Amino acid sequence: MSTGDTGFMLICTALVFFMTPGLAFFYGGLVRRKNVVNTMMACTAIMGLSVVMWVLFGYSLSFGGNHGGVIGDFRWFGLDGIAMNEAGPYADTIPHLVFVAFQMMFAMITPALITGSLVGRVKFKALFFFILFWSIVVYYPMAHMVWGQGGFLAEIGSVDFAGGNVVHISSGVSALVFSIVLGRRRGYENTAYRVHNIPFVALGAFILWFGWFGFNAGSALAANGLAAHAFMTTALASASAMLSWMLIDVLKDGKPTLVGASTGLVVGLVAITPGAGFVPIWSAIIIGGLVSPICCFTISFLKGKLKIDDALDAFGCHGIGGVWGGIATGIFAKSSINSVARWDGLIYGEYRLFLAQVIGILVTAAVAIVGTFICLGLVKLITPLRVSDKEEKAGLDISEHGESAYPTFNGLDS
Repeated sequence: MSTGDTGFMLICTALVFFMTPGLAFFYGGLVRRKNVVNTMMACTAIMGLSVVMWVLFGYSLSFGGNHGGVIGDFRWFGLDGIAMNEAGPYADTIPHLVFVAFQMMFAMITPALITGSLVGRVKFKALFFFILFWSIVVYYPMAHMVWGQGGFLAEIGSVDFAGGNVVHISSGVSALVFSIVLGRRRGYENTAYRVHNIPFVALGAFILWFGWFGFNAGSALAANGLAAHAFMTTALASASAMLSWMLIDVLKDGKPTLVGASTGLVVGLVAITPGAGFVPIWSAIIIGGLVSPICCFTISFLKGKLKIDDALDAFGCHGIGGVWGGIATGIFAKSSINSVARWDGLIYGEYRLFLAQVIGILVTAAVAIVGTFICLGLVKLITPLRVSDKEEKAGLDISEHGESAYPTFNGLDS
């Protein structure tokens, strides 16, 4: 084993950990002030729940053994049998326990992404149980199918460097299904929903950008050239997407906005995630530059034409951004960059990788849709999904948690 690789991966693990708090700020700034505590609390609770579940059985189900290419087993229940000074089956130069910790952070942020579509009307108890069931029914099988030994999607040649399918498409599609089942916010068609704290949004986006370097570069599982390559494609795609979204703002409204720039850099990170360690560096400009108009159009269509209340655009940004990233990987990937890709991309005259990517996307969407309906059915046996109209009007900070983010607005510190 390598102490350099181990140190690098521990740093990357810490960086990825900070992405979930960053997401809490990003989402918290976008909502009304009466729902900011509830929105940030959702991410906070998931941080605790996901870690306990991952250590007990999540890692073992995702990466231990193989059953039908879909799920693992309980051989490493409670991490029993995983030594701190021995390498595991997925990385030769780092302790198995470091790989467990790194993947744990992916299992943390993925369900947190779903919460953005549900803000302002979902019961906290319902969300908590949904995330518990969803991690078991959707996330662990997806992690196994894409990254686990013998996983179905890995076996057919579909590639996903750092979570386009596992993280973004699965959470984005589930967020869309949940938001449709949950229904629109009270007075949705007659209310202007304004961002309540733009500095929170920017702070969250910057923390996400910082952490994403660990997310993507760390997926090389070593301090090597592939990690540096993923680092550069990540930086370039997010920068290009930010500039692209700023241009859209200028063309639409005549002025660039900080919220738009922050959103752009996030969707650029989403788009490059599946291909960061497969595509040439120059292609990251194209991947990032195109994802902003693709996501912007999808968001406008969902909210304007279909009237779907994907409140903070979890599907519009993560679902669609992940789909584009997976397709772009099938277009631009080169096996000479990373031999995990069995074939070159479409622009090099080969079609097999592109086809495998499309199949991977379709399978991920199907698992997310079916799994979300199963989880919602289980949650409804325990508690209603939605708060009452009275509680929604008062705000979920007070009705669900008995706290207010800004007490001066109701005279409590006057």
